[in-house]
Amino acid sequence: MQTLISARKIEDDSRKDTILEVMSDKYCRAILENTMEKSKSAMEISSETKIPISTVYRRLQTLHDNKLLGISGSISDDGKKYFLYKSKVKAIATSFNGHDVEIEIVPNIS
Repeated sequence: MQTLISARKIEDDSRKDTILEVMSDKYCRAILENTMEKSKSAMEISSETKIPISTVYRRLQTLHDNKLLGISGSISDDGKKYFLYKSKVKAIATSFNGHDVEIEIVPNIS
């Protein structure tokens, strides 16, 4: 059975600016791509993308603050907090027609 996934159009100009800013960052794009299919820890993201761990943590916070990344967490057997990150975005489409920027986001429902 096929599922139709509808894109969500962004109307707020400041939200558009924020999304464009985040998407212009190569590390943010790499993190979203890396976490699209399954949730991963910051260490997994860092090792798989070759992004320094400090940069990964900063970008994770940016993506989460802008509602493009979800966080789930648990506590390991030895009492340490363990967070997993997953992209909330499957695709972002942008267009510019001379005076207006249009942005549509396809949510990641996997």
